[in-house]
Amino acid sequence: METNPSENEKNIAALTHLSTFSKFLFPFGNFVAPLLLWTINKDKPFVNEHGRQAVNFQLSILIYTLLIGIICLPFFVIFAPDFVSLVDAIDDHWHRVTVNNITNLSGYAVLFLIVALLLLGLFVFELYAVINATVHANKGELYKYPLSIPFIKTTIENQSSNEHIS
Repeated sequence: METNPSENEKNIAALTHLSTFSKFLFPFGNFVAPLLLWTINKDKPFVNEHGRQAVNFQLSILIYTLLIGIICLPFFVIFAPDFVSLVDAIDDHWHRVTVNNITNLSGYAVLFLIVALLLLGLFVFELYAVINATVHANKGELYKYPLSIPFIKTTIENQSSNEHIS
């Protein structure tokens, strides 16, 4: 590994992490943009390592989001008959819907709240980790994302996440 990354390499590595926010501009931008930056600059060891970390973390976030959805799916199935009865009650009594016509509304509210809190927590965690990785890259330090699944093998798997390149 290079002993001293150049300013250009630090900037490209930081931009690779920040490019994951492109998902807010176009679908799958959090995969496409860092992947492009990484593959174009693979010959630079510092950028190569940060590119791998960024892509691994984005894939991990996708897996965690899907897991939250899969875990919540049975609860949606359990509440489906109540949802059908809710739609029927609203359809039959649209001018006078009361709490008596709606069964198990609290189940929907609790489920929605749990899913919203899990996804919000994952979003805040992602923001924190990407910003932290960007700061480390800009300082010329290696960074290992917390809770990142190593889909693409990296060179710092067993090293400290705050270790300087030396």
